[in-house]
Amino acid sequence: MADQLTASDVMVQRLVDWGVDVVFGLPGDGINGFMEALRKHADKIRYVHVRHEEVAAMAAVGYAKFTGRLGVCFSTSGPGAAHLLNGLLDARTEQAALLAITGMSYHDLIGTSYLQDVNTDYMFNDVTVYNQRIMGPAHVINALDYAVRTALCERGPAHLAFPIDYQAMPAESGSRYMRNVPGHTTTNWRPPVRVPQHQDLEAAAQMLSGRQKVAILAGAGARGAGAELEAVAEKLGAPIIKAQLGKDCVPDDSPYTTGPIALVGSRPSEEALEECDALLIVGSTMPYIEYYPSPGQAVCVQIDDKPDRLGLRYPVDVGLAGDARATLAELLPLLPRNENREFLTKAQDGMREWWKLVEERGTSPDKPMKPQVPAWALNDALADDAIVCGDSGTVTTWAARQIKIRRDQRFSFSGTNCSMAAGLPYAIGAQTAYPGRQVVVFTGDGSLTMQLGDFLTAVQHKLPIKILVIRNDTLGLIKWEQMVFLGNPEFGVQFAPLDFVKFAEACGAKGVRIHDPARCGEQLKQALAMDGPVIVECVVDPHEPPIPAKVKKDQVKKLATALRNGTPNRNRIALQMVKDMLDESSFDASPGHFIPGRIGQAVSGVVGRLRDSADAEHHDEDAS
Repeated sequence: MADQLTASDVMVQRLVDWGVDVVFGLPGDGINGFMEALRKHADKIRYVHVRHEEVAAMAAVGYAKFTGRLGVCFSTSGPGAAHLLNGLLDARTEQAALLAITGMSYHDLIGTSYLQDVNTDYMFNDVTVYNQRIMGPAHVINALDYAVRTALCERGPAHLAFPIDYQAMPAESGSRYMRNVPGHTTTNWRPPVRVPQHQDLEAAAQMLSGRQKVAILAGAGARGAGAELEAVAEKLGAPIIKAQLGKDCVPDDSPYTTGPIALVGSRPSEEALEECDALLIVGSTMPYIEYYPSPGQAVCVQIDDKPDRLGLRYPVDVGLAGDARATLAELLPLLPRNENREFLTKAQDGMREWWKLVEERGTSPDKPMKPQVPAWALNDALADDAIVCGDSGTVTTWAARQIKIRRDQRFSFSGTNCSMAAGLPYAIGAQTAYPGRQVVVFTGDGSLTMQLGDFLTAVQHKLPIKILVIRNDTLGLIKWEQMVFLGNPEFGVQFAPLDFVKFAEACGAKGVRIHDPARCGEQLKQALAMDGPVIVECVVDPHEPPIPAKVKKDQVKKLATALRNGTPNRNRIALQMVKDMLDESSFDASPGHFIPGRIGQAVSGVVGRLRDSADAEHHDEDAS
């Protein structure tokens, strides 16, 4: 009897047949039958033991995002399953193929207020593309095959709730209906590559013909189509604007890209969308609708392999339902060459100025150190094929602007779900998938402390993840949103400081602290060259604002109201912003460019001394 196959054995073996080689999870009594099957199949499928179920799901999302394969996670019943929810929501909004397996109460005690009794399948309905309860051993393969196939086809999370008693039941026990013929389902599956009909491609080419100011907006769906994107950009004389989830679809040093858009974006990207007369959207449904061209301003062609997303953010004239790379390859020979290069040339000139400004911010000698400095210094420390996992917060701005992704590097973060604390779990998934590649997390102290316990997962599994944490002891993005979007004083965003270096050392790993901008680059290179997992704590100025590429009057008004109504450190914040504008007055790409350069540089020193004086007064108040 001990060697008899259980329903869980059948499930794990079927996962292996599907090509699954790793699962992320946390054990519990509600999933112990499945755990035993993992133990018996440990030579075929790796188990990564995390400290929190949300991290298991997020790690599976990271694995799926960076590999294009199925990510798999599991949890026990009840509270363990509930902890998975945000990770499944992340998979749903980020379009990552994921399978979650959760325990459930004994099948004949469900609905009787038994221990951890909750209808897990009902609970997961709104965050899954497939959701089913295992109804017995004979149901396992049928449900699992359909769940995996649906997750892969729809690029989303599937969920199977597995009652405790069924997990350990003999595989051949229970009843099998005569129409449930053994072997009637298969693991054979190939990713579909859809190409639009030729007449639709011709209509798209005709729509773009004769347009002098074509802009391309590329997102996560354009990843893997970089060569085709650049070829189309060359033919149309079109700049490529990148939604942040498409940051690595073309490298940041491409002569065609103007980099990011929206609040984290570049000035040339914003200007290109403001002025274009045609828009080609490739694999993007960027949600910041206010940054698109005004409706009616530009004709629009959109490429997306999900037809329901065509026209979701902007009125589309021709929608092309198809794979980005294959569709661009078919469209390219049909496109007429735009001989007028003025629009592209203007964008390229703008980007040269923009990069000068970005470098200026990233090499500032100011103390406290600006958060842009470690982000900029990271570029020289990254390997040519590094994988960078970002996070949500003000760090999103620094990553979008300062980190220059090269051609063979990869980048992603929770961009549509915008979940904090995704950076470390994503990195666990990425490093598990690519043990020989450099994996770096670029995160904030607010995000990292949410799931800091799972740094031990990296230690335990010998994952050499490098975590660069921007430490300012505040929820910076919320702070600025409160002031700039609502005109309210900051409130409830400060938190007690943590010594990340000591924490890393307490975990048996290494920690490095950086606070001097003059030594930042050198220390970063040394830290990233260390063996094993490392936390790099970058202590930065908490009052450095994530200034938009273009500052709107309403934002200035609301910020002034917030400062006037009692924001803490308001004198320091105001002086810092004024100093930033004055320092950048000689850069056309800066919002401060309207200030004559010589005047700006002269006054900046005076303002800097006033700022330092405000700091000293604040410290004196704290001391008393």
